[in-house]
Amino acid sequence: MSSLPAFSAEESICFGETRSGHLSGGVRLPRTGLNFSAYSDLGWIAGRTYVHSKIAEVVLASYKALQKTIPDATFVYGETGWKSGGSFKPHKTHQNGLSVDFMVPVRNSKGKSVPLPCSVFNKLGYSLEFDRRGRMDDLQIDFEAMTEHIYWLHKKAAERGVKIWRVIFDPALQKQLTGTSRWPYLEKYVQFSTRRSWVRHDEHYHVDFIVKCRANQS
Repeated sequence: MSSLPAFSAEESICFGETRSGHLSGGVRLPRTGLNFSAYSDLGWIAGRTYVHSKIAEVVLASYKALQKTIPDATFVYGETGWKSGGSFKPHKTHQNGLSVDFMVPVRNSKGKSVPLPCSVFNKLGYSLEFDRRGRMDDLQIDFEAMTEHIYWLHKKAAERGVKIWRVIFDPALQKQLTGTSRWPYLEKYVQFSTRRSWVRHDEHYHVDFIVKCRANQS
């Protein structure tokens, strides 16, 4: 397989914080890859999947690693932010290119990994509801694939001088992560928010990264 794509000759510059900031030189994540896709063609075309260039590298490197460790798994990423950052409704964060939503990986009743069904009828996946065991209709959250993904996000971020600030995922469903093979590593190195967010975060996990940013420009 070819090396990861080079997005720009210059690195993106982030300003401020995830809740109050903006971005210069943002890059758009690819719509599809060998084992991943964007949550929505409409959202992708509308420009809602831009990130800091370093974050793009981390995300794609993690997917590349997953091709080897879980070759049958399919992943979907959600919303990230505008090319220039700034207010990104309905999200309260996602303003400076360092926030990424990842839709939960799921398997159907036959155990096959399938993309989370995101459409205009379920707010592009964001209104889907899983029970406390991670089930919805004939779908089951693949917690093993989810923690494997977060593991590689952490590893690939570290290789690029990037850190994970926090992962936001429904506190009740976090209990289902403890039995996965990567949990001992994640419990030690990755901070999961234990507070209930203003939205449940059961159909996706929100990841905030740390890159050195400049102060907001007046």
